[in-house]
Amino acid sequence: MNKFTSVVLAAALSASALMASDMVKGDGSSFVLPINQAWAKAYYKATGHKVQYNGGGSGKGIKDAEARLVDFGGTDAPLTPKAQKKHNMLQFPAVVGATVMAYNLPGIKSEALKLTDKAIVAIAEGKVKYWDDPMLRAVNPNIKLPHKKITFARRSDASGTTWNFTYFLASVSPEWRHNYGVKKTINWTSNNIGGKGNPGVSSIIKQTPYSIGYIEYAYAIESHAKVAVVENREGYFVKPTMKTFQAAAAGADFDPKKGFYTVIGYPKGKDSYPLVACPFIIMPKEKVAADKKVTAFYAWAWDNGAKIAEKLYYVPLPKSVTDKIKGYWKANGVY
Repeated sequence: MNKFTSVVLAAALSASALMASDMVKGDGSSFVLPINQAWAKAYYKATGHKVQYNGGGSGKGIKDAEARLVDFGGTDAPLTPKAQKKHNMLQFPAVVGATVMAYNLPGIKSEALKLTDKAIVAIAEGKVKYWDDPMLRAVNPNIKLPHKKITFARRSDASGTTWNFTYFLASVSPEWRHNYGVKKTINWTSNNIGGKGNPGVSSIIKQTPYSIGYIEYAYAIESHAKVAVVENREGYFVKPTMKTFQAAAAGADFDPKKGFYTVIGYPKGKDSYPLVACPFIIMPKEKVAADKKVTAFYAWAWDNGAKIAEKLYYVPLPKSVTDKIKGYWKANGVY
């Protein structure tokens, strides 16, 4: 190898190492995967800085962040202040989204099916086994519901979407809260099929006639899934729309003193969609250099990516909240 070749090779290896070290890596919530990847693409185009995010599920995001295997984790189940302290983590919300009840009922259009909150609990528990159950027929008098067995599509992995969905179920039903609780994984008693991530559950619903399941709204749009109109906390049936998501998110209490720990599922308000969720970002507190890259990415996304979020049916955080988060970052020396 001559001197010139050696210099070129060394320069190439050095550039490769620099690019690898410059890349920010995250893993976790598949709920927030579409928006994180869309923001990352736009961020790279605007700044030349790379962000890689894999949607392995909230459980994996938490584990990988706690093990310091990634620069940041995404989770739909926020860490309590106690857990943040124990694992030396910083935490902040990223965006607001919604979970929908997607169904595969041949011959029945999207948003034709109405579901009461109690019916959703009964389907998840396996107490409502057939589509023509009286509980479903009572609020769907104009639909001919078939005498077909319901297949419930659910997450097979440790999932923040499951955590938020079971938070909703536990809020509606004291019996559910006592028997199952609010968890990332559940021993389902219904006639069910499990899929990995929101994409896996979306695929099951699409391929399985007479199925129903819970998925993040962006996946429902992407897979052209039919979605139900759902009864909210005030007893009104509301469609999943940006307007009803925004109404639901309006009352969220984000407190930096608690590492922004809050759960916004099952909100009050007649116009509020009842199955909203807020994915959170967690970062190892001591990895200041990497944290600054993560915060630079999200600051750019909030300042420049609101329209990207809305196109994917997420609700951008209001400026009052992002200003709080930036103050929290500064107080912790990561911005």
